[in-house]
Order: sequence, then structure tokens, then C-alpha cells
Amino acid sequence: MFDASEHAHRRFNALTGRWVLVSPHRTQRPWQGQEESASSDVSYAYDANCYLCPGNTRAGGTTNPDYKGPYVFQNDFSALLSEVPEGQVDDHELLLSRSESGICRVVCFSPRHDLTLAQMAVEDIQQLVALWTEQYVELGAMEGINHVQIFENKGEIMGCSNPHPHGQIWAQRALPEEPARESERMLAHYQRTGRTLLSDYREVELERADRIICQNNAFVAVVPFWATWPFEALILSKRQLRSLNDMDDTEQVDLADIIKQLTTRYDNLFECSFPYSAGMHQAPTDGASYPEWDWHMHFYPPLLRSAAIKKFMVGYEMLADPQRDLTPEMAAAQLRAVSATHFQAV
Repeated sequence: MFDASEHAHRRFNALTGRWVLVSPHRTQRPWQGQEESASSDVSYAYDANCYLCPGNTRAGGTTNPDYKGPYVFQNDFSALLSEVPEGQVDDHELLLSRSESGICRVVCFSPRHDLTLAQMAVEDIQQLVALWTEQYVELGAMEGINHVQIFENKGEIMGCSNPHPHGQIWAQRALPEEPARESERMLAHYQRTGRTLLSDYREVELERADRIICQNNAFVAVVPFWATWPFEALILSKRQLRSLNDMDDTEQVDLADIIKQLTTRYDNLFECSFPYSAGMHQAPTDGASYPEWDWHMHFYPPLLRSAAIKKFMVGYEMLADPQRDLTPEMAAAQLRAVSATHFQAV
């Protein structure tokens, strides 16, 4: 008889329309592949050589103010620029390009060089949530900005070049591929049922509970049924919020709390500064109402078996479907089992 905890199977991602191959029997295979250096902990609150610390001069020549809370500034080396001429190249139906304009900003989470989200106090993370909200509203109101992407790359193996805890905000004219795909799926579900896709999915997860990592009054963190990365997580709100701007003060605090809970459990899992890419998806900012949209936040960590062993997306994953060995239920159980108090604070 088929058993999803033992036998290979495919799972459907209702949010994107893609499939993922799950191979739980492979969790017993010996590992003889590459081992990474674990992300190193920073032990000092200020680094005179850090471009992001208060009072220091950045690579572009600008001096940071002596900031006391979260701090945002225009990226000195932006991937998107606001002054881009309108243009396109359509010299063949298979060779299409369009000009793209936008704004890129950097957000320092705190003046402390040594505090990741897992190590910050909830009230300090709430200040960051408030700043994210201000940036979403400000950038989204600008002419020609139809999407605001807030994200963080944490750890050297995720391409983070500066250990000072920080994230980025990219705002642009086009709706990028991932949120566009999600938007299509959300709209189809809403038109078919009159309900939002992620509210229905949230209720299933709350009822079944085997993929829940942690929760509070306003949010729940789960390893999604369709997770691709071993310890992937999804933060869902317990009422419909199309964007950060729909959150009240209590929900901002609860969002800060659930982010701290989740990132602390990540660090505790392998007792290291757990790397990941994380970001929130929220309603486009083109002026439409988007009743089908639910704000949500993705976490994509690469670690597989330990602080030194990461998951690679190669071969079959690049040519066919994503594939994972550890089932989402197994991953959620491991994250639930670790303490919600940071291992370095014990």
C-alpha cells in the first residue's frame, strides 16, 4: 500500500501550478558530497570596516548616519535604475526584450553588526516591520512602480557579501515571474470559489497540523505541502491581508514575533547561523484592488543534513522537476522539536 512517508511521489504546488518530486526513501543514503563551512557568527557590535555600520563610509562614497534603529538607503550599485528610456527589441518573435525601470534600496535591520533577526528583540523587529510597511507604501505609490519585492539573503552560501544583517527592496514596473504566477493561481481560485487560495490552504494546515512549525494569534509558519527546499517555510496570516499596509499594530508585533520564532528554530536546528533567502509576496501596486491576494512570506534555506551539508538544485532539478528527500512533514517535526529560545542565549 502506498505510504507518502516512505514511497516516491509528486506533490502539486497550488500556489504556482508546478510539481515537486518527493523521494523519502533516499534519506538513508550515505553522504559523500561537498561539505560547506558553516555560516560564521559575528561577535562584535560594530565593525570599522563594514560599509553598513553607523557612521561608516560606503563603497559608493556616502557616509551612513549614526542611525539607532533600522535604516534604509538607495543601493549604491542598483540592479534597477529609475531613469531608463522606454524601449523594446522585437526583431524576431523568439527574441524579445523590454526596457525595465525601478528602484533598489538596502535596509539595515539594526545598527548592531552582530544581531540577526533570530537574535533581535521582538520590539526591534517590529520597528523593521514598520519600516518595510512605509517602504511598500512609499515605493508602491510612485508612478511606474507596479511591484515591490522585500527580501533578505542571509549567509555567505546564499551570496550575502556583507555580514551586517540587512535586506533589500527592489521596486519595478513589471510584475516579476514568481508573483505573477502566484497572482494567476490566486485569481483562478478566487473566481472559482469566491475565497482566497491561501486562506483555504491555511485552514487545511491548521486543521491537519502536521506541517505547522509555530504560530501566534495572527500568523502561522508551516513547511508547505509542496516545499522544494528541505526546511522551506511559509508564513501565512490568519485573516486576509493583501499587503503589509493592511496590518494593524498588533499584527505588526505578531509578524515580528513569528519571524523571530521561525529564525530562532532555524538557528537551533544545527546550532549555527542558519542561511536562507526569504521574501514576502504582496499585492501588486498598480492601483487595482486585488481581492484574491493574501500577503505571505517565503523562507528558502539550503541546508540539508547539517550546518555543513546543503541541498543542490542540479541535474534532474534543473532539467525536469524540483526534488526533495525529506518530506515536509518530517522537516516540520524537526523544527517543532527544537527550542524557541536561541541556543546562544541559553
